[in-house]
Amino acid sequence: MSDRESHSKMQRTHITDTINIEAMPRRYGVEQSLAGRHAECDGGGAIPGTRYAGREEFAGDLTGEYVDHGDPPWRWYLLTDLSCKPSGYPADSVWCESESLFLIDAEGRTLPDSLSTQLLDRLSTREGKK
Repeated sequence: MSDRESHSKMQRTHITDTINIEAMPRRYGVEQSLAGRHAECDGGGAIPGTRYAGREEFAGDLTGEYVDHGDPPWRWYLLTDLSCKPSGYPADSVWCESESLFLIDAEGRTLPDSLSTQLLDRLSTREGKK
């Protein structure tokens, strides 16, 4: 299964059953400035056999690939070569929601803002210079 196919199949615990993820418009792209950057993300996953969810933490390298869902877009980035993942997680990649993704500097420190905040700041700076 390709990464794009796995993204379309992924479950999100904070979307209700009344929203059909498959029917949402999608746009794929690449943010080259993120390719190869180390990052961490956290999120939640359903606990099989219960109606509860648990926290999951991942760390790895961003490919720069993203997918936007819906309008307004809800952006997810592909994290690969996972150096941290939940016990029993079968894959070596995961799609992370931008608000839950944090870049890590060369010394292993988490940079102060979420990835989406950093990108919004950069975009507003670019627009201000035009």
